[in-house]
Formats: sequence, C-alpha cells, structure tokens
Amino acid sequence: MADPSNSSPTVAATGDSLLAPAADAPDAVLPVAAPDLDKEFGFQRPELGKEKLAGTVGFHERHVFLCFKGPEEWPSHVEATQSDSLPGLLAAALKARKPNLKKSTKLTICEGEEGTESTLGDVLIFPDMIRYRGLTHSDVDNFVEEVLVKDVEWGPGSPEAIKGSYVFVCCHGSRDKRCGVCGPVLIKRFKEDIEGQGLDGQVAVSACSHVGGHKYAGNVIIFSSDAKGEVTGHWYGYVAPDDVPVLLNKHIGQGEIVDHLWRGQLGLSEEQQKEALELRHMTNGVTEEESRAKESPEANGTAGAACNPAAGVGCCQGNGSFTCCQSDVPEEKQDKGIPDEQNHKSAKAENDKESVAGSKKGHMKICQMPSWLETWERADTYATLGVVAAAASVFIAFRFYKSMN
Repeated sequence: MADPSNSSPTVAATGDSLLAPAADAPDAVLPVAAPDLDKEFGFQRPELGKEKLAGTVGFHERHVFLCFKGPEEWPSHVEATQSDSLPGLLAAALKARKPNLKKSTKLTICEGEEGTESTLGDVLIFPDMIRYRGLTHSDVDNFVEEVLVKDVEWGPGSPEAIKGSYVFVCCHGSRDKRCGVCGPVLIKRFKEDIEGQGLDGQVAVSACSHVGGHKYAGNVIIFSSDAKGEVTGHWYGYVAPDDVPVLLNKHIGQGEIVDHLWRGQLGLSEEQQKEALELRHMTNGVTEEESRAKESPEANGTAGAACNPAAGVGCCQGNGSFTCCQSDVPEEKQDKGIPDEQNHKSAKAENDKESVAGSKKGHMKICQMPSWLETWERADTYATLGVVAAAASVFIAFRFYKSMN
C-alpha cells in the first residue's frame, strides 16, 4: 500500500528543494511535520461514530467481486474507467445489460495477484458462493450475458463452489483518504486475529474498492452463514481495530449481527434495514445504547450466547422432550458429596421459589414445564388419595349400617 500521506491535501508538495539544515545554521527552517493521519483521517477523526449507520446501504441482491491487482494501483473511479482495463469493461457491460438483469447487481473490485488464492481476472459471486477463474477482456460480454443475465453456467469455465466466510475491507485510498488510512490497519488486524484463532482456511480477508459511504470508514463487508445456515452479506461501518475480534467471534462465529456497527444487508432496502434493526432491538428488549455496551470488545470476552428468557427464544429447547436452561443447579453450587438426584431436587425448590417471586412482581416464567417424572409422581399421589377416600367411604357406610340395625 502506497504511503497515504503522499496524497494528503494538507501537506504542500516540497519536492527535492527541501534540504536538511546545515549543522552550523541553527536558525535554519526545519521541515514541517506530517499531520497525524489517524486524527485527521483514521480512527481518531472527530466525526467517527457520529451518524446512525442502519439504512446506509443501497439495495442490491447480488454482489460481484472482480479480482484485479491491488489498492495501490486502483485509480479513483476504477469501475467506471473508459480505458482498456478489465474492471472498466465489466462495469460497462453490466451497465449496458442492467435492464435485463434478473437480480440487482453491485460490482466491486478486490485484490487479485498472480500466485495468490484469488488471481487476476477471478470473479466471486455472492450470495451464490461461486468463483469463475480467469476472466479476460474478450470474455466480458459473454460472461455477463450467460452468468448475470441468463443465470446459467459460463461456457469457457465451470463455477467453483467457495466455502467459509469472506471479509472485504475498503482500502480505496485514491478514492477517499479515510478508507486509505483505516482499511490497511483493519486488514492487518483481521489477518493477525484469523491466524491467532486458527481460522486460516475458514475466513478469508481481502482489500476492496469503494463500497459507498466514505465517512463510515472503516467499511467492512462480511459474507458468512447466519444462524439458519443461509449465506448473507452484511455491511459494517465505523469499524475500528478493537472491533475485529467482536466481528470474528459474534458475527462469523455465532451468526449474530453486531448491531451498533451494522449498516445494512444484501437484499434489503434502506427502509427495511432500519426496520430490521428496530425489530432486533424490540425482540431482544434492549436499547441502542445497551446493544452497544453489550457488543463492546470488553463484553465479548467469553464465547457462547447466554440464555435470555426476555427474548422469548433460545432458552427452552430440547430434542422432543421438555427441558429448561434453568432446571439444573449451577456447577459451582452443586454439592459434590450428595447424589445428583438431591441436587436436582434442590434446583427444583430454587426454581419454584424464583417462580413465586416472579409472579409477585408480575413476571411470567416461560420455562415451567412438568417433566414426565413429575407427572408420574402426581398421578401416583392422586391414586393413593383415591384409595384412602374409598376406604373411608366404606368405613362410614358400615358404621351407619350397624347403627340402623
């Protein structure tokens, strides 16, 4: 990546005329120090995090990435260039066939170099999770017609299924300085954490060109399976290095959206994106501030989702039988010197106590389901009471009969 300070609008070009002062000239003018890029364009810039993010992604149903060189070689408007370049030709072909496309399609450029997994001319298509190898200038029109208009396989090359999660970070410094400063730092952090967590081969990260919303840099797009196993594309903004482990653990690891950084989703309109965020907050019973605190790096030090009865989901789940996440005594409270059965009885007593307390406060306990054992014990008790009542009736009838005689 080229030094972003070279294109800073705040630094005057000095050329070769700026020489170091002579040792015997203490009053010589010293060079002007370069500005602090992080404070001006990076993660410490004043406007970072000032605007709401949800609903800032334009509607599109399919995202096409063309692998082409690296960010340092991308001109400001790489997709729209009229020169004889592959990105320009593909952008022009897509624009010409736009009325005939069955799906609204967005084109973005990503890194592609010979000798790497994604080589120059490879095309990645999401959410289809397929790759076409080696698109050339002469293939562009036919490729767009066959694959993106007719939705059939391209004759010259068979599609390869791609697996895992794909992370794209905008590093288009020639388009906007903020992306040029923030993007490379995020790429470095993603690669470090992916390696540190042993996710090589499962999560791929790549620099990409302009994705819209420069002011939201760092801009990150993640294509990954959600909680239902379906591949979706999600956009994140104002992403800082400390947010990287949160995105890896929560979004990619658990299939959950990180709300306070979420810009939108592939396949949703801007209004639908805002409604989706509001619905998640309502479902989870949290405000935006609480969501931000919950999703902070400090709050995500442990893996796994907690049981949240207030959300109405995820607490009472079982394989055909009634179970409850509150039915057992926590391991740290268990008495190892007594049988397990007694621990379970203690748990039942504690849950009953909580249920009574909850009812006094006007809350309903959603996990109160009788087990088959409790049902059997109750039926046995009723049978015993029935026998006693019958015996008492016989005794009273016999006494009455004797008194009559």
